[in-house]
Amino acid sequence: MTSRRGFLKAGGLALFGIGLGGVPAFIAEAAASVKKQELYKKKKVLVCIFQRGAMDGLMAVTPFTDEYLQAARPTLFMSAAKSSSSNPLIDLDGHFGLHPAMNAFEPLFRDKRLAIVHGIGSPNNTRSHFDAQDYMESGTPFNKGTSSGWLNRAVGLLGHDAATPFQGVSLTSAMPRSFYGDNPSVAISNLQDFTIQMRGNPAGANMAARSFEDLYDQTSSGLLKQTGKESFDAVKMLQKTDTKNYQPANNAVYPNTALGNSLKQIAQLIKMDVGMEVAFAESGGWDTHFNQGAATGIFARNVTDLSSSMVALWTDLGTYQDDVTVMTMTEFGRTVKQNGTGGTDHGRGSCNFILGNDVNGGLVHGNVQPLAVENLEDGRDLAVTTDFRSVFSEVADKHLKINNDHVLFPDWKGSKIGVMKST
Repeated sequence: MTSRRGFLKAGGLALFGIGLGGVPAFIAEAAASVKKQELYKKKKVLVCIFQRGAMDGLMAVTPFTDEYLQAARPTLFMSAAKSSSSNPLIDLDGHFGLHPAMNAFEPLFRDKRLAIVHGIGSPNNTRSHFDAQDYMESGTPFNKGTSSGWLNRAVGLLGHDAATPFQGVSLTSAMPRSFYGDNPSVAISNLQDFTIQMRGNPAGANMAARSFEDLYDQTSSGLLKQTGKESFDAVKMLQKTDTKNYQPANNAVYPNTALGNSLKQIAQLIKMDVGMEVAFAESGGWDTHFNQGAATGIFARNVTDLSSSMVALWTDLGTYQDDVTVMTMTEFGRTVKQNGTGGTDHGRGSCNFILGNDVNGGLVHGNVQPLAVENLEDGRDLAVTTDFRSVFSEVADKHLKINNDHVLFPDWKGSKIGVMKST
């Protein structure tokens, strides 16, 4: 049976059924009894966004000079020539073009704060959404038995002067695979409701608040002082913050979407200095088998939401920008050739976006060969030329100063690609 001390230290808070006020009375009372201290120094924060469903990287960032791609996508191909369309691609470097619906990204790319990695993906060639997401979130693409997620391991490698349950926070209704593990992490579906699930524990919902209240009743004040103080202080910080009426800084405007609302709440947590080091959000709807659309349509709406939400977060952060790096990920890409229903099927390589002041930005990193059949993976897909672990590890190493790839990504012995600044 888990000890009271172990329960508290693990940060495994399970709070459910919370009404007006956000925090149960017994927790608020315990928190109020502790003198508020500045427990948590301002920390570096990594924000990860998972695009579930597999984003078409060739449409998000198009190698528009590739004649093979143009032939393979007669209705989906877009040009960067201003004379060819009212919505041409945004020419990034004479070869790659950014989808026009992502125009919010252009100033950040020109300012070298946004980097793109193309041809990124998993060395495991599965085209199963579930398996590919599991491999990417566990960080072990050939081992389904890994119990922890790579972001949870990242939290564990950071070292902490004061424990807080908010070191790893997922703005989702359920704990993502990335945060499974023994290190403190929580899933918060909405700060206003303040519903927190036990990290990586599906049975947590059945325990409800009663278990924590029983634990509190049985715990001496001395034990609380030693093991639970930081947790209660973090709860107190959230309780005293008016999350409902939060006003973003610098006139930032978040889209009224699931992703926009998640990133808005992540911004609030960053500014509250509750000790958050890794944040997670997700975006759905990227499985574009049918009627994908080009300048308009399903894909365009998705990339508008992604880019606008990320830029709103960045704008809102203001003076916190030096402390934050934002990185996207998606389980795989889409086929080079469009299908008969105006969409694209499950593929291999895609692209991702990395935003931050310590990013080697203004570049499209990676290796994308001409999309002739002989260069395609399995004769149909953009080849994976950059293992996702080489990018994820570099971002974690440079931004969070982890430098322990053996633990972060077991069995990986690859090299970095220079997506982060060397200093």
